[in-house]
Amino acid sequence: MGENILEDYRYFLKDYIRKRIDFSQTAQNQGLPPPPVEKPHPAGAPTVELPRPDAWTDVGQVDLATAIERRRSRRVFQQVPLSMEEISFLLWATQGIRSHPKAGHVYRTVPSAGCRHAFETYLAVLNIETLSPGIYRYLPLSHRLLRQSKDKKLSRKLVPATLGQPYPGSAAVTFVWTAIPYRMEWRYGLAAHKVIALDAGHVCQNLYLACEAIGAGTCAIGAYDQDALDALLEVDGRDEFAVYLAPVGKIGPGESR
Repeated sequence: MGENILEDYRYFLKDYIRKRIDFSQTAQNQGLPPPPVEKPHPAGAPTVELPRPDAWTDVGQVDLATAIERRRSRRVFQQVPLSMEEISFLLWATQGIRSHPKAGHVYRTVPSAGCRHAFETYLAVLNIETLSPGIYRYLPLSHRLLRQSKDKKLSRKLVPATLGQPYPGSAAVTFVWTAIPYRMEWRYGLAAHKVIALDAGHVCQNLYLACEAIGAGTCAIGAYDQDALDALLEVDGRDEFAVYLAPVGKIGPGESR
């Protein structure tokens, strides 16, 4: 890769784009309605209710300084299940809702540029109490899970979809975040894409810290087979596509605290 190409790609990290955009031409300023804050799903589709925050009884408590000090990437997991309460807590910590939707936006437990929240959260479930292995999508507005597919061979598919990285295949669950770019493009046009990438970091850091509160660990993954992972999630790869993932499991014997 030549030096000029590297320089061109560095441009994405800078913010000169705002000087080139006519923001009066964005979909928002053209008066187009905002996209929904949650990806629609078929009416009447069966969903799984998650324990709500006010009903949690077994989510561990850890002070913030301790969680930050302990935070590290963990790749060895015990082969024990996560509870429904624990997965509920992790989902709430990473994409939970703090208010009712209003004017096309909703406040969550993580920050997002313009409160646009371009992500959907999918779970590749391998070992969660009472949940069959398969792909699920989190529905933050109702704090429920929508089953996308059942797959007893899911662990075998996750490893090649992450370019041979073994830990998604041994985790209790792998969080996969997809982006729906138009949620951010509606407001920011061409300036949307850098802030989508920044927002992904906010979400995954919350997952790291929340894992410490339940004796679990995670490892952020940014290298994957795009087509294989999108196919596993059954997303179109254009208007929605995978951008980030993180396997989660109880801390194994090789992972010191």
